[in-house]
Amino acid sequence: MDRPAIVVVDDQSDSLESLERELGKRYAAEYDIIALNSPETALERLEVLKSEGVQVAIVLADCWMPGMDGPDFFQLVRRLHPQAKGGLLLDWGDSSATELTLHAMALNIVDAYSPKPTKTPDEAFHQFVTDLLALWTKEQRAQFEVVTIVGEQWSRRAHELRDILHRSGIHFGYYDVDSEAGQALLEGRGAVGATLPVFIRFDGLVLSNPSNAEFAEALGVRTHYGASAGQEKAVADVAIVGAGPAGLSAAVNAASEGLRTVVVECEALGGQAGMSARIRNYLGFPAGISGDELAARAYQQATLFGADFVFTQNATSLQTRDGEHVIVLSDGSEVPSRTVILAIGATYRRLEIPSLERLVGAGVYYGAVGSEAMALKGQPVFVVGGANSAGQAALHLANYAAQVTLLVRGSSLSNKMSDYLIEQIEARENISVRLQTEVIDGGGDYRLERLVIRKRGADEGETVSAAALFVMIGAVPRTGWLPETIPRDRRGYLLTGSDLLENGRLPDTWPLQRMPYLLETGLPGVLAAGDVRHGSVKRVASAVGEGAIAVQSLHRYFAEPDPAGAGSRIRASS
Repeated sequence: MDRPAIVVVDDQSDSLESLERELGKRYAAEYDIIALNSPETALERLEVLKSEGVQVAIVLADCWMPGMDGPDFFQLVRRLHPQAKGGLLLDWGDSSATELTLHAMALNIVDAYSPKPTKTPDEAFHQFVTDLLALWTKEQRAQFEVVTIVGEQWSRRAHELRDILHRSGIHFGYYDVDSEAGQALLEGRGAVGATLPVFIRFDGLVLSNPSNAEFAEALGVRTHYGASAGQEKAVADVAIVGAGPAGLSAAVNAASEGLRTVVVECEALGGQAGMSARIRNYLGFPAGISGDELAARAYQQATLFGADFVFTQNATSLQTRDGEHVIVLSDGSEVPSRTVILAIGATYRRLEIPSLERLVGAGVYYGAVGSEAMALKGQPVFVVGGANSAGQAALHLANYAAQVTLLVRGSSLSNKMSDYLIEQIEARENISVRLQTEVIDGGGDYRLERLVIRKRGADEGETVSAAALFVMIGAVPRTGWLPETIPRDRRGYLLTGSDLLENGRLPDTWPLQRMPYLLETGLPGVLAAGDVRHGSVKRVASAVGEGAIAVQSLHRYFAEPDPAGAGSRIRASS
């Protein structure tokens, strides 16, 4: 197979020679370096590479070229090689390129930009190149497979396992049972005839249709609190329910400040944000970062500070005993803690269409864009929703699918979606938007094959071919397991701080003289952060901020006099 190519385009001969030399010294062992002196010549060469089936990893181009500027050039590149990553090259001190560059980044025409190298080696330039290569490699090249799954492509259970692995940032391979590779794997591991899906760990361990707990334990993840010696009676300083952005932020902040911290997560890292293909408006990541990568980094950070994680367990009740809060888990075990932060987020609202609910995991998905996108190359795909998560999904899917149709019940994308996403969607030729349109039916023999959609107010629906449907139509909070002493709004979101006041009075169940803290619920020492909180801003940055603020409120809580008269609640952590 031909090696992937790095293509660089610059009409200035001295600059092109410098770029070719710098790239060749660092990357020529693994990539073909192709240097071209005009956008027209480059497009002709890219056309040839496409016809020959050569992968193009990254394309670098000068911002200003005769007859065609960089952004216009990259729009044509996207049509030929949509998976290639694009980098805009600037001359040092060229202030005239600022507006053009910002426009190209806002519309997602390019992935990043950098000044041209000025010395050798220019490590800042190479950081820019390697970041682009890392993005491309993650999406397009085979990684070391920590786990291999063999199953039926349109199996709901196979989809669940793929989704968990993807959101947890674990490299895996998936092989259809009917493929030659899939059969070879099963034969090689003595698993022919085993119940699908089959889990194969890198060291040869084989599990047939494992439960989530078996799956997690095989990956070395803790699924029971107190499983290590001496932990059974340990009382945490803070127990965090949920490992989305708010929960992970709280874990990092609490553990870094010496608090004994345990996080309970029933599914996978990242919550709904973990399903985002690319978050462009999070501080410090101008080129964006995927939700699963952000979550994986936060998880690693929290564990390095000493936070303890328990996966695959649902919190089933929250009780208060002898001044401590106790979270009861679905396996019957308990997590005792002095304080609790509820960062349980929300789950995607269901379509409640029986014909489509039967196909969940077999073409119908709630979130899960990252784990399924590559299997949809060249096919028609639909996304339901009008907020940022739907926009991010549509843009990511457009890199693979032949056509992405965004179905929005409202009359305008601007009602709920950020401007930068709207601009990017409008710039993509293979994304169409149908406003005031909803899904009313669909079906297929064993996987999704068609949808019935209807313009609001129309008498009849329209049947369209569809390989996949991704549903992102708002969310419902996971608060039904909490005690009645924690008040909620009519939709189930948790009331905190001054929102607990009704006609200027606190609930009769509030036992203290002071007002609740900013993020404190109706139960002292129990706080809420992120999407589950009434009035929260549904953005990753705000969830991360609330996680940090919640930890600061815990310190105020610990410093209070103990109602039992035993001094303050401060207790040394061990």
